[in-house]
Amino acid sequence: MRHARGYRRLNRTHEHRKALFANMSGALSEHEQIKTTLPKAKELRPIVEKLITLAKRGDLHARRQAAAQLKEDKHVARLFEILGPRYKERQGGYVRILKAGFRYGDMAPMAIIEFVDRDPSAKGAADRARLEAEEAVED
Repeated sequence: MRHARGYRRLNRTHEHRKALFANMSGALSEHEQIKTTLPKAKELRPIVEKLITLAKRGDLHARRQAAAQLKEDKHVARLFEILGPRYKERQGGYVRILKAGFRYGDMAPMAIIEFVDRDPSAKGAADRARLEAEEAVED
């Protein structure tokens, strides 16, 4: 039995796991939906839920706590300006995990993790903006 064993280690060191979840939570806040393996998604959910709770508070201390966990300032800004106000009235359960079959290469169980009231246009918006800017420079 594995009672009270903590968290999944995912065959990574503590530093690697911390960086992995910082990158994944930043990508989730940017795109509002990402596809990953099921164990990673299940471990990411409480991290993202706590970040949203910080964003709902919205004060300077909460912003600094979120910035300590996330890698980029643009992810912190999006968290506090868009996602925090969106879930202001919600009492938790900001993220859902949907099973998405198995990966072809190694049959790892895959999952889609997304925000509950997500904006469908947010996925890939940064890439579209970058491509439009490159096309404008070429013309």
